[in-house]
This record gives sequence, structure tokens and C-alpha cells, in this order.
Amino acid sequence: MSGHNKWSQIKNKKGVTDAKRSKLFSMLVRMITMEAKRAGGNKEAPSLKAAIIRAKDANMPLDNIERAVQKGFGGGAENFEEVTYEAYGPAGVALLITGVTDNKNRTTPEIKHILSEHGGSLGTQGSTAWAFTKDEEGNFVPQAMIPLSEADQEKLSGLIEEIEEHEDIKNVFSNAELT
Repeated sequence: MSGHNKWSQIKNKKGVTDAKRSKLFSMLVRMITMEAKRAGGNKEAPSLKAAIIRAKDANMPLDNIERAVQKGFGGGAENFEEVTYEAYGPAGVALLITGVTDNKNRTTPEIKHILSEHGGSLGTQGSTAWAFTKDEEGNFVPQAMIPLSEADQEKLSGLIEEIEEHEDIKNVFSNAELT
């Protein structure tokens, strides 16, 4: 008879949505802090404004936004930096992985481990970037698509899912033709 309690169902659903919001909010706080530090005290900087608008669109509380801005301006902020990893997935698919981290020496081996578990490998700088162009929103768009077998598509979706679950990763771009 487990799971018949209405409160138990609500609690489980709330736990899942809260975990997603928490991950999103922590990524947005890192972005705002990094942009505030770059802006050097200028609250009118376009990149900082864009990060704040993105946080407001995600319904982030204003208190959290203000704390992140102050953390960046105050100089006591951790050194967040944007990272881009170039990798190969199953069947030689090109992957571009973008994120924001406070410690590259921790994040890089974690991403490398996830890739190796799913039949992928970390590439060198410039090894897969040639397969993508950047659009006006800052997203990477593949220049040519690679068709995959169903087995490779499953491996790739599992890989992308696990990489996106990593707290430091924002986006994963691929040149695979998924059906």
C-alpha cells in the first residue's frame, strides 16, 4: 500500500522540481557573480543586465540576485570562469560542452570520466569547434549533421543526459542527427 498517500506523492514531485530549480539557481548565481566581477562595479553593463534578466525569467528571488551581484562587486567572490570542452562521443560525434566553474582542476577530470564511461573522449582545443558556428544568441549550431544508428543514439543521449546533470555544465551541443 505504499505510495497511496497524497502527501507522499506531492512530496516526491516537489522534491524533483526543487532539485531542478536549485541546480538552475546555483548556475545563475555563478553567472551573475562572474559577470558582476567582469563589469567592475558597473550595474549597467549589458552582460550583467542579461544575466539578471535571465535569472528573473527563471523566477529567481530578488534577494538571491542582489547577493550574487554584491558578491561579484565586493571582490570576495570565488573566481568563476567560463569553460568550453571539446569532445568526441559515440561514433565520432563532435560535442561542445559549455559551463561555468570555480575549479577547472575538479571539473575537467569529472567530465573526462563521464565521457569515458559512455564511449567518448575529451578532445584538444580546436578539435571539434570547427564543426560548429555560433549564432546571435551565443549557441553553437552544427555545420553538418552526422547520422547515427539507434544503438549509438541511445549511448549519445545517455552521455548528454549525464553531462547536463553536472552542476558546472550549462549546455551540450552535438552534431548528431537524432531521430
